[in-house]
Amino acid sequence: MKILCIENSYPNPSAPPVFFMKPNTALVQRNRPVFIPEWTQAVQYEAALVLKICKNGKYIEEQFAHTYYDEIGVGLDFTARDLLNDLIAHGLPWEKAKAFDHSAPVGTFLPKEQFDTQQGIRLSLKKNGTILQSGNSLDIPYSFDHIIAEISQYVTLKQGDLIFIGIASCIGTVQIGDLLEVLVEDRMALRMPVR
Repeated sequence: MKILCIENSYPNPSAPPVFFMKPNTALVQRNRPVFIPEWTQAVQYEAALVLKICKNGKYIEEQFAHTYYDEIGVGLDFTARDLLNDLIAHGLPWEKAKAFDHSAPVGTFLPKEQFDTQQGIRLSLKKNGTILQSGNSLDIPYSFDHIIAEISQYVTLKQGDLIFIGIASCIGTVQIGDLLEVLVEDRMALRMPVR
C-alpha cells in the first residue's frame, strides 16, 4: 500500500497535477492520536478527500478511471512547514517534511455511490469544536478520474492504495492538545487528538 498526495497549490490549473508520496508508516487509522515530532515547531494540516483504489492499474485511460476506486474517505496531510521551507530554499527533496511517521491520518470510508460528485463533495474541519475551514471538491481543478489517469502514467496503482486530494481552503496550524475533526457532507468522518 502506498499513499499518493496531490499538491494543492494549483499554480497553473491547466498543467498536469503534481503528486508526491508518503510511506505506509505515515498512515494513522481508527481515530488514534497523532504525535507531533520533536524536530519541528510548525506542523500544518490539510484536510483532504481520499480515494481508495480497488484494483491494479497502469496507463489507465481517463474514461475508465472511475472503475479503479470504490470508496471515498477523508484524511489529513500533515506538513512540517518550518522544515519544508528550509528544504525548498535549498532545493532539496520534501520527504523529511511531508512523509514522516503519522503524517497521514485517515477516517471513515464510504462507498462512492453515496456521494453526488456532480454537486461536489463538501468537506469541513473543526479544531477544538470550532469550524475553521470548509471546501468543496468542485474547487479542485482536476476531476478524480483525471487525477487517477495522470498518476497511473508514472506509478502503477495497486489495490488498497490511497490518493489524498487536498482542498486548498482546509489548511491550518496544529498544536499539542488540539482536537481535529473532519466532516464530509456534515457527517463526522475523522476525530483525531494531537499529542
